[in-house]
Amino acid sequence: MWQSAGNVHHTTILAVRRGDEVALAGDGQVTVHDTVLKGSATKVRTLFEGKVLAGFAGSVADALTLFERFEGQLEKNTGQLRKAAVELAKQWRTDRALRRLEAWLVVADPESVLVVSGEGDVIEPDDDVVGIGSGGGFAVSAARALLAHTSFSATEVARISMEIAADVCVYTNRYITIASINKGGEATVIPAGDGGLA
Repeated sequence: MWQSAGNVHHTTILAVRRGDEVALAGDGQVTVHDTVLKGSATKVRTLFEGKVLAGFAGSVADALTLFERFEGQLEKNTGQLRKAAVELAKQWRTDRALRRLEAWLVVADPESVLVVSGEGDVIEPDDDVVGIGSGGGFAVSAARALLAHTSFSATEVARISMEIAADVCVYTNRYITIASINKGGEATVIPAGDGGLA
């Protein structure tokens, strides 16, 4: 598990990998200090023709800039997730404009789950679960328990874990979007509101 600190915390993003599937889930709440500005944001998306998942915690505008840069690196590196993440981290450390961005990314494919931090680091969790944002610890704890004691798919583990996080974290809501990819390259996005996720 890895959780962001500092100013970048008013959300929950969770990645879970199980078997040949990886799922990435994010809630929809946008909070500034103690005020909810929006409850239906989408913080998870597929990139590189549906072969890579990405989610963010932090400033929306900053995260969109990072998504763009990361997608550019995926194109440049023919979809190699690790290489693209390392190249983005290098840019993040050396580019003055990027260094000011306040966002964190979780990126994943069926082989890897990585966090690209606000300091320009690339972190791979020890297990197949990672969470960022203020609800990240709650979601990761639930996901680890579900992985250890159930045979649920990565998508189901992500969904249930996010619902648990939403019940305990005031910065997380039940407007949950989940994207998943299997090793066959098939990507699925379950928008919030489908399947009882909102």
